[in-house]
Amino acid sequence: MFRTIGLPVLAMAMALFTYVVARLLHGEGYHAAVDGWMSMVTEAVTVAVCWLALRRSAAVPGELVLAALAVTATALGDAYYMLAREPSGTVPAPSPADVGYILFYALMLLALAMVVVKRLRTAAWPVLLDSAVAACGAAAVLAVLLEPVLDSAGGTPISAGTVIAVAYPLFDLMLIAVIAAIIASQRASDKHWAYLVAGLLLFAAADVVFALGEASGAYSVGSVLDLVWATGLALIALWIDRASRPEGQGRRRGRAHQALVVPGLATAAALGVLLLGSQQHLPPYALVLASITLVLAAVPMAFRHRLLRRLTRTDDLTGLLNRRAFNDDCTERLAAAGKRNGALLLLDLDRFKEINDSLGHEAGDRLLVQVGARLARSLRPDDLLARLGGDEFAVLLADGDEDEAAAVAKKLRNALAESFTSGGIALRTSVSIGVALFPVHGKNVNTLLRKADMAMYRAKTARSGHHIYHHDDDRQGELRLRTVQELRTALASDQLILHYQPQVDLATDEIHGVEALVRWDHPTRGVLAPAEFLGLAEECGLMHDLTAVVLAKALDQAARWHAKHEPLTVAVNISASSLVDIGLPRRVGSMLRERKLPASALVLEITEDFLMADRDRAREILTQLRESGVQIAVDDFGTGYSSLAYLRELPIDELKLDRSFVQPMDTDPRASALVASTIALAHSLGLRIVAEGVESQETKDELKALGCDNAQGYFVSRPVGAAELDRWLAARPLEPVRQV
Repeated sequence: MFRTIGLPVLAMAMALFTYVVARLLHGEGYHAAVDGWMSMVTEAVTVAVCWLALRRSAAVPGELVLAALAVTATALGDAYYMLAREPSGTVPAPSPADVGYILFYALMLLALAMVVVKRLRTAAWPVLLDSAVAACGAAAVLAVLLEPVLDSAGGTPISAGTVIAVAYPLFDLMLIAVIAAIIASQRASDKHWAYLVAGLLLFAAADVVFALGEASGAYSVGSVLDLVWATGLALIALWIDRASRPEGQGRRRGRAHQALVVPGLATAAALGVLLLGSQQHLPPYALVLASITLVLAAVPMAFRHRLLRRLTRTDDLTGLLNRRAFNDDCTERLAAAGKRNGALLLLDLDRFKEINDSLGHEAGDRLLVQVGARLARSLRPDDLLARLGGDEFAVLLADGDEDEAAAVAKKLRNALAESFTSGGIALRTSVSIGVALFPVHGKNVNTLLRKADMAMYRAKTARSGHHIYHHDDDRQGELRLRTVQELRTALASDQLILHYQPQVDLATDEIHGVEALVRWDHPTRGVLAPAEFLGLAEECGLMHDLTAVVLAKALDQAARWHAKHEPLTVAVNISASSLVDIGLPRRVGSMLRERKLPASALVLEITEDFLMADRDRAREILTQLRESGVQIAVDDFGTGYSSLAYLRELPIDELKLDRSFVQPMDTDPRASALVASTIALAHSLGLRIVAEGVESQETKDELKALGCDNAQGYFVSRPVGAAELDRWLAARPLEPVRQV
């Protein structure tokens, strides 16, 4: 539980609880230990929670940085106020503490403005109008409440003190207005959003009570009001902590009737302000705000119904048709199609879950918006495009046969093949497309969707890009669903096992390291090779969990070998989803420390494709791993179509030459020449080189003559279990060093 909550948040909660109990037990009145030191310690821990949360985040959103600065500013202001108060018991107004308090408002308003821009940028008109109604209504009510404060400040000569006295209630008014606007939006139901809203409402409410108390002379330091401020700051820090986590950036979909509550209350409040203004004097700006609220609430009534109907048919993220609208429109078009041919294409992004898990849902959302826009640009005006949910899109071609459907599928794949940019990070994705033809494969939308779905998963399995439905896909679909569920069970019930393939030092014929290769010990199908389930794990977003299991098992075995004074290094293949996770170096370091292993005992194998997809991010993560002592190897070197510049730019220890170059060496001089040049290149850059796929003594001897460092392959040993490898190592005599 503590790992889920986080130690910094737990420390903040304990500090706040201690402060609250001490404040309540002491009663009213200032106490130096409680209201001075204990209060400052609580706020210091709160500030630490904010910055520790940002430090561990991969890509820190700007609004979180601004919110952390705002919390820090007000904590510094409070610290100055308490320290300056100690000698005399009073602090002149204005004071440097006011700078911190004013900065809190300014920075927090900037943070909220960034949130508003992000969340309302693609919102429909009803959402924008509701937000404006809520903002004006809340501001009108607060203007009435703060009238005594503004009036008292307005009757004094203009000075720094007067300006600050007016600034606080005006900032409160703006803060409440922006909060109300965001709550009124249909996206205000985001996960953990309630922490920020509650914290700001508490903070603003305490400020209003403070302002009214100051105006009447009733406020003094050392009251329950101080607890409200501290609690508000803690809730804001908790929001920063939760929102900085990738799993904390998800959304919960709000309901329509919930979105109407705040605008309805704002409209009623505005009516109340105008009625009160007809009975007694109210400030003109309060009446103006109330009038604007009613105008905004009344003007759209003429077309609100049409807009709301459109909203129910539109995907709120991409602006495309949603599933319900697609089903309705498809039904109409298919009914009107008569004997004309048509096609339904179902598109699913490959490994999209890895992006969400590693970079957060916000990055995933930005990618989906860009994907939707590219798809729309690639289709004809009369084609139907929708986002069905998650990373799934659908297209209904108005008229076309199998050949045209295949051509469109290829066009859409090419459109999505170019890299995307999300939060300054270059992302590459691919898409699998299933095609069902009308009326050959079905005459209604549900049948076409079901068969296109089967075809899409067939395309994923075969990695063919797109696949047109065939009746054999029914059986394949059932097998796939069963295998996915069994794989989830395998991850939870320890069915994955590791085999180890040794790597021989060609100069000494000694074994210094092994590569860990995963197998699935299936309860009914026997031991399955990686090719039978790794592709499925990638498609279903299970690769991240599978990699974590393999890494833990490999390090456990390495620890057992080290305990027996057999210091073998273990090489583990790392998936692309793990390598875009900024927390990977920290987790790997923790796993090594738990097993008391040196970092050099682990070699992480990566592919050229990942290095070229996002070189900046690769450099950042690999540098952290390399600095900790973990070794980095490039697997299947030479099979990618990439620039060799990354060998100079990235922290790499080892190249693993792909078997497709090694195995033809016995019969193809050109293959030998390529291997020789690659070995020379690696050594000139200070890198080790491992030849994979060594299957004969002749190949091993030639590699040794060329200066290759290590070799692995069936000639050395097949991948075997740890116990069998131990027996093999014990029985294996060193081969005499032969002159070649």
